Amino acid sequence: MSEASTRHTASEGSGVVQVTGELIATRRVGAYHHLTFVAPGLAELARPGQFVALAVGGDTSANLLRRCFSIHKVSPSGTYGGTVDVVISAVGAGTEWLSSLRAHDEVDIVGPLGRSFPLPTEPVACVLVGGGYGSAPLFWLAESLRERGCHVEMVLGAATESRLFGVVEARRHADGVTVTTDDGTAGTKGWVSDVLPELIRRTSAAVVYGCGPMGMLKSITDVATAEGAVAQVAVEESMACGVGVCMTCVMPVTGNDGVTRMVRSCVEGPVFRGDRVRWDAFSDGLCTVPADAVGAPRAGGH
Repeated sequence: MSEASTRHTASEGSGVVQVTGELIATRRVGAYHHLTFVAPGLAELARPGQFVALAVGGDTSANLLRRCFSIHKVSPSGTYGGTVDVVISAVGAGTEWLSSLRAHDEVDIVGPLGRSFPLPTEPVACVLVGGGYGSAPLFWLAESLRERGCHVEMVLGAATESRLFGVVEARRHADGVTVTTDDGTAGTKGWVSDVLPELIRRTSAAVVYGCGPMGMLKSITDVATAEGAVAQVAVEESMACGVGVCMTCVMPVTGNDGVTRMVRSCVEGPVFRGDRVRWDAFSDGLCTVPADAVGAPRAGGH
């Protein structure tokens, strides 16, 4: 095994490294691919909710945009050193390339990136909601919450059974697990938002964490707000650079001062309070600039 190299991408102490990660395990999990890389230095810095940016295509495709993935879990120490796990859905050229990698292949990795999930200061009941492979970062989060004495319930939803991720793993990390599928092939037929109200009431949950499609995140934010809980959501906006340079992942978020600004979800996020996200700006997978946002174009302006 070659020794993975590590180099800092920003000033010392910034908490981000760039490493040549060696793939040591790859396996198919339902409709998804689970990859484990040796990533020395990165695993020790990462927190639940952060993500990594992987270079794709090999040395001959160095100019292609990176692909960003939530960190599923890390192991700061092990036989080969610190490792980081990601889960991918092979839907395009970049993710198809990643899914075709074999043991000992190397990938340039930058991370950990973004803001992590905030953890309660006191033990409270929490509900973690994942859509499809968006559930990937929630198992590590569940472990961290239970270490703090929190009661943890997980809700995993998908269009159909084959698109679920981590149902067995969830039962190891949570005090209770609820499964929903749109077509009823597993668990309760319907959406995660259908079972969420009763679950919040039964457990007196104070926080609802979510990761998945934007429509799902809006729905669980609406439910959490109606039930008096705080929603913390990891958004799935498309990210190209992962470090705030390319501006492809901007989205409208309302600040503490009540003013809406277009922020970069890769830097200011990907985790936001759900009630601060301007969900009204999202439609059919597109995000528009609200008319009242700072810097929004003015009617008749130049």
